[in-house]
Parts: sequence; C-alpha cells; structure tokens
Amino acid sequence: MKRLPSLYKLPILAILGLAANSLSSQTPDALKPFVKEDAPVLVLEHARIIDGTGSAPSEDQRIVIEGGKITRVESSALKGDFPASAKVIDLTGKTVIPGLVGMHEHLFYTSPSTGNGGGTLPLWGEMADSAPRLYLAGGVTTARTAGSMEPYTDLNLKKMIDAGKIPGPKLHITGPYLGGYLGLAPQMHTLTGPDDAARTVDYWAAEGVTSFKAYMDIKPDELKAAIEHAHAKGLKITGHLCSVGFREAAALGIDNLEHGIVVDTEFFSGKKPGICPEGADEDFAKNLDIESAPVQDMIRDLVSHHVAVTSTLAVFEVTIPNRPPIQKELKVQAAFAPEAWTYYLSVRARLAERNDPNEPSYLRKEMQFERDFVKAGGLLLAGCDPTSFGGVLPGYGDQRNLELLVEAGFTPVEAIHIATQNGAVFLGEDSAIGTIAAGKSADLVVLAGNPADKIDDVENVETVFKDGLGYDPAKLTKSVQGLVGLR
Repeated sequence: MKRLPSLYKLPILAILGLAANSLSSQTPDALKPFVKEDAPVLVLEHARIIDGTGSAPSEDQRIVIEGGKITRVESSALKGDFPASAKVIDLTGKTVIPGLVGMHEHLFYTSPSTGNGGGTLPLWGEMADSAPRLYLAGGVTTARTAGSMEPYTDLNLKKMIDAGKIPGPKLHITGPYLGGYLGLAPQMHTLTGPDDAARTVDYWAAEGVTSFKAYMDIKPDELKAAIEHAHAKGLKITGHLCSVGFREAAALGIDNLEHGIVVDTEFFSGKKPGICPEGADEDFAKNLDIESAPVQDMIRDLVSHHVAVTSTLAVFEVTIPNRPPIQKELKVQAAFAPEAWTYYLSVRARLAERNDPNEPSYLRKEMQFERDFVKAGGLLLAGCDPTSFGGVLPGYGDQRNLELLVEAGFTPVEAIHIATQNGAVFLGEDSAIGTIAAGKSADLVVLAGNPADKIDDVENVETVFKDGLGYDPAKLTKSVQGLVGLR
C-alpha cells in the first residue's frame, strides 16, 4: 500500500487549502441559505471599532477571525502577515461593534387578539421561526429569554440553534414566570405558596433553564424560596415586580430587576405589604421625584447589593402617543403578519386619540432613573421585551433601545457598552463575549455608518458574525416575512 505523505511535508498553501475546505464544509446545510461569509480565515480591514468597553472608537483597524475566534485586533497600518488564503473584507467607512447581548428577550409575541375584547383570552404566541432569526438579523448574538410561555419550546429551540439546525443567537433560557398573575393569561402557572415556588424552580432547573423570573404579584415568601433554590444551584433570578418593592427584593437576594423604577411600587402611599396595588402608575407619573432622597437611597441600596437593572425603554415607548416614529415601524412592516400589523396600528391610533398626559412622564422618569443608577455605580443591562400590544420586534427593538438610551442621556459608546459588555458581565461570560478583543468569540456586527456620531446607524446592519460565521440580515428577515404574530 502506498503511504500518504506526512502532513508536515505538504506545502504550506496546500495545508491552508485543506483547512479551508474542511472548515467551510463544516457550515451546516441548514444555515447556508442565511450565510454570506464562511471563510476559515477572515480579515476585516480598515474598520472603525467600537469595542464595547466604553472606550472611544478606534479608526482604521483590522480584525482577524480564525476558527470562530478573534485572533488579532490591530491597526490596519501594520503589515498584514495573515495567511494568503484569508478572505479580506474592506470595511472602509463602516463600523464594527460587538454582538448585542440582549437581556430581556422573549421567543413569544403578542397575539393580534390579545386584550382586544370580545371575550377572547389573552394569549402570547410562540415565535419559533421568526424570533431567533430576527434577533440575529438585528445584531443580537446572545439573548436571555427573561420569562417563558412555552419553556420546553424555548429549550428545544436552544438545542436546535446550538446544533446548527436553525439560525439564531446563543440563548440563555429563563424558566416560566413565577407569580400569581391576576388572571393575566391561562398560559401561566399561579404559585400556591413558597413550597410551590421552590418546587417549580427545582423542576425547571433540572430541565435545563439557567435563570428564573419573578413576576408582579409574587408573594415575599414565594420570592424568598425561589431565590434560595435558584442560588443553591448557582442560578440567578430576576424580577418584573409589583407586590414586592425593589429594596425588599434586594434584601431577599434578587440578582436583577427588570424595567426599572417604573414598576417599583414601594413609594406609593397606598402600598400594602405583599400586594400589587391599584393606582400606583398614575401616582408614579404625577408625584414621584427621581432626585428625592428616598429614591436615591433606593438606588444606592441596589448598588450595594449588586443588583443589576435591565433597561427596556423600547417597550415603554410604544405606550406614548405617536412613538416610535412611524417611519421606523414601516421599515419592519414586512415582518408582521397582516393581522398583527393591523392590530398594532389600531392600538397605536387609540393611544394617540387618548393622548394621556401621564404617558410621556413614565418614559422620562425611567430614563432619569437609569442615568442616576449608572452614575451611582449600578450595572445597567438592556433588552427590548417584545410584548405590550406589539410593535417591538425582536432584534429591531434592541436597536431601538440603544437609540432610546442615547435619548436618555448616555453617549452612543456608553449605550453600546450597556447593551454588550454589561450583559456579558452579568451572565459571567465576559471572557468570551461582549467586547472585541483577541481570544474572544467572533460575535460581531458590521454597520454602515458611524453610530458614535449618529446612533440611528445601529439600524444599518450589513453582516452579523456569530462564532465567525457571517450571516446576511436581509436573508434572515426575508425568510420570516409576514410571520411575526403567527409563528
């Protein structure tokens, strides 16, 4: 039998060619329709980099990607000694940011009839096809689901994405909502007490979820049990609270709070222990002063307990008349099922006619709270929460949240830092994702323009790299055209 030549005897270019063929063939067939860059060695040349750390942009930079990792970040003025087989992409005039780390995401969406009267039950439909693709198309390469309507579906979607069977971000699955729900939806489990909270956490942790979310009228003893059982397994718990105030939750050991002060009822004069009160929203809009001593004390208390807060400005904005600008919604209209688009427009029109003077106050005060929280040393995260009556789409809502953080007073670079590195830090994955540096996963977003000068350029996504594989956002969105609100 004739012996094959030893590998070290082959010419170096032949070796590189073998590697190229081997790695390229590893791109799963199911992903190939959505991919436009899959070379084994990629060089992003002449790029502007906003690295996610909060540092100023760096001009004319080179990023070398090999084996799904960033191997070098350096000036393009340096001599390029990368392999001759590398694919070089000229990004002159374009910006690269880290893949967004969405910390309040969902794989479900508001059904068109939800809250529409006529005796219909409020339901949220699982967006098994559209949500993962839209997140990725929008630049979200890592996403925590922050509450599940169909946890088994979410867990299986994660497995399919990880196996390369469908495109989507790196998912961190949060278990089913923990609370009492006030008859909100038949899809949700109502806790019967602390033992039930503990049992629910134990069961879903064993099934594979990696975090939990307390919701609205959860009782203090239920929250305490859930936190203890989650922490015993090394898992974290967040909360969209109402019955329990922020300081009480911090004392119990909660790790994260969703939405911010707009859902904290502890400053409402009519608040009773363990009860989600009526009338707190209007009182918040009219009377609560973010600069008051009690609120500032609460902020310092959260910081001292290392409780993170997740900004979800995009989902609050839709309740304000004529926001967001209709031009932004029209850009993503094709993704909506016709019924979902009609329903969104009808509710938007009713809000404009009602013109509640309190609505803008909610958003302004939440923005002020988030600024003060960060100024005090708090860890602010970001996510879009695609719920409410619709209009906040996965991925595109995350882009809008960045724009609203800038409206809130953060610089564009600070907003990108909040939406990338901060989420990675909270997840304990900042050694692998969240910033652009050698040795990290090649999770990157290529943008036309310069979001440091014009934050709206975050909408101009040209390529999304996840583990070095470059996805085409146009192909991803076209593949789910007309599906949002259906599947």
